[in-house]
Amino acid sequence: MTSASVETLASGPLFGLPLPELWFALVFGLLGTFLFLDGFDFGAGAIFATLADDEAREAVLSAIGPFWDGNEVWLVVFGGALFAAFPPVYAELFSRHYLLMFGILGALILRGLAPEMYEQRHDERWQRWWGRSFVAGSVLAPFLLGAFAGNWLVGAPRSFTLVGVVVGVTVTTLTVVSGAAFLRLKTRDALPETVTRIGLGAVVAYLFAVVVTLGVVAARLPAGIDALLSAPVLALVAVSVVLGVGYGVALRHGANAVALAAAAGLTYGLIAVVAILMYPSIDPATGMTVREAIVSTLPLNLMSIGAALLLPLIATYFVVLYSAFSGPITAEEAY
Repeated sequence: MTSASVETLASGPLFGLPLPELWFALVFGLLGTFLFLDGFDFGAGAIFATLADDEAREAVLSAIGPFWDGNEVWLVVFGGALFAAFPPVYAELFSRHYLLMFGILGALILRGLAPEMYEQRHDERWQRWWGRSFVAGSVLAPFLLGAFAGNWLVGAPRSFTLVGVVVGVTVTTLTVVSGAAFLRLKTRDALPETVTRIGLGAVVAYLFAVVVTLGVVAARLPAGIDALLSAPVLALVAVSVVLGVGYGVALRHGANAVALAAAAGLTYGLIAVVAILMYPSIDPATGMTVREAIVSTLPLNLMSIGAALLLPLIATYFVVLYSAFSGPITAEEAY
């Protein structure tokens, strides 16, 4: 790279774009992508607890088998983007909530290890233990992730707070919504009708949990209830209600792909509300704004070029992955 090109990249943002805001949106978009893609795996793990039939449990494991480890890539990408673009936030946030970070990693390890061990022996006691471990990891991971997001939003100095618990429950419920739609899409008639009823109950519980969450968050935000009465937040809440109703109708009538798309909308909508309530701050606990925490111009421009090249490649990989394993599972497939 010539000195002239370096000077050009250091002189200002690429094409005059608002790169700090774009990276802020990208970071939350990556978090939303992880929450949706790995979310339906978490939800499937929670639903696993309600199934007593061995064939039904095998169907759940077969449905998520090709996807769950790949879906976790988005958590790594989220962490990498946060570290690269907003290093002081990464340092402050992860050190402040390191117990939650270790808890999330432990739950993810348990969720990944349990199905592998479950299949190693067909012993009732063995499979009961690892089945419970699979459920525990699948429930704890989204709960702790939600607690992390809730504490981040309100700038909580501690890892375990009322806001964290409420947001954790909300996120866990949302993953069950996604999981029910995904399992219905991938297994068709291999699972009992109970899965549909769980999905319908979960979407009602999620919408109720969102209302409770907004109330608890409003009590902690400096702007209070006024923060929730902004046009973007009210619009997203209204859209979420519509998507929730659409999800229920679609799932009840077997339009499982539509139900899963509605679950995706609910997931990105929740993340968008968090981002809107937080902006222009990116770390409310320290008061750092997006423009204060962003890296300098030269590395920001270089990272933006790299992201523009690499993210489409990662997205292409996932298109190929989901295309290769599209359609419902067959009776011959196993985890």
